[in-house]
Amino acid sequence: MLSAIGRSTVASSVVHGGPVSAFGATTQITANVVRPVSAAIGSVHDDGHYTVPSPPDALTSWTMSQTKLPKAYRGASIGLKVPSGVRFAHSDIKVPDFSYYRRPSVKNSAIHSSESASDRRVFNYMMTAALGVGATYVAKNIVTKFIATMAPSADVLALAKVEINLSEVPEGKHQTFTWRGKPLFIWHRPPEVIESAKKCDISTLRDPQTDEDRAKNPEFLIVIGVCTHLGCVPIPNAGEFGGYYCPCHGSHYDASGRIRKGPAPLNLEVPAYEFTDAGTVIVG
Repeated sequence: MLSAIGRSTVASSVVHGGPVSAFGATTQITANVVRPVSAAIGSVHDDGHYTVPSPPDALTSWTMSQTKLPKAYRGASIGLKVPSGVRFAHSDIKVPDFSYYRRPSVKNSAIHSSESASDRRVFNYMMTAALGVGATYVAKNIVTKFIATMAPSADVLALAKVEINLSEVPEGKHQTFTWRGKPLFIWHRPPEVIESAKKCDISTLRDPQTDEDRAKNPEFLIVIGVCTHLGCVPIPNAGEFGGYYCPCHGSHYDASGRIRKGPAPLNLEVPAYEFTDAGTVIVG
């Protein structure tokens, strides 16, 4: 390796009578890790003459072209304020082989990739569909569990059922209970009211329902006491049809809780209930 490079400076050019150039060379000493820097000094002969070593050749493209360096795979770089250098390119570099990672359809470099594009698209579509189905299933489970956390617990649902002793409701009378925060109407209907409710022509009703569909036991009509118009509480045994009357906007219901007149769009809601015996009903 080169340990000492000597170049003339602008001052030396003036001393020796050379032309002054703004781009004059400079002297550069480069240390070498193998051996110490050696000064460029001359030698004294026996006759007293002093010999100054000749300056090193400038590393230009011309001087390097005259050397005996290999001609092939070589390049030189020179420039102002840039050290000159020689670059050699290796011809034995091994190109990486990615055959292990390639699909069988694209391992042959002599075949155009468009010939196997359809097969690769099918594979991509299948993988996308499979991942999409899996992601949808996982998302569905997460959403279902999240919604289930907002549902009422088992003890709350147990309290949502109310057991009513029907013997407390005499014939021809109404009783109002509370179920899930809503008024619950139970009407022990007499036989003549039951007959009038059954004789109604359902084709004339706004929300057609028979009396048998609304009352499992004809003697007891069980409905939620909330008007289907805007949620007011109707008055029992009132109105033009002998059933219920909403004082807010004038909706009239018959003895089966069916809307007969007024703005209400639907009949009074019938909750889910079941008779445990002849005198007890569980609502909810």
